[in-house]
Amino acid sequence: MAAVLASAPAVQAQPVANPVATFAGLDKITGRITRFDVYIDETVLFGALEITPRACYDRPSSDTLQRTSAFIEVNQMSLEGTAERIFTGWMFADSPALNAVDHAVYDVWLIECKTSTNVPPPSER
Repeated sequence: MAAVLASAPAVQAQPVANPVATFAGLDKITGRITRFDVYIDETVLFGALEITPRACYDRPSSDTLQRTSAFIEVNQMSLEGTAERIFTGWMFADSPALNAVDHAVYDVWLIECKTSTNVPPPSER
């Protein structure tokens, strides 16, 4: 009797949720790049953009999928104080141009997901 070998699908590691997302932002007017940490569900202001990460996941480096991803919401603030949603979706640290914030003055991209930061949480500020 011949043995039949069935190929099992590759097992992917489950993504790990992290409480902090690290972003970089470029002000195209000044050419200045700023790196900043944001807690999940916290909203920060970068120029005229309000950035709110809703989830930030990473995977082991051995995983072949996108290793670091974050679901974010970005609003553009007007001079009158009103907000217009300009981006909702996933960003990928390995492919920053894949889902980028399309804005004339600011670029924002995901750098990494982290378990901690030296920035105090919103509840302690």
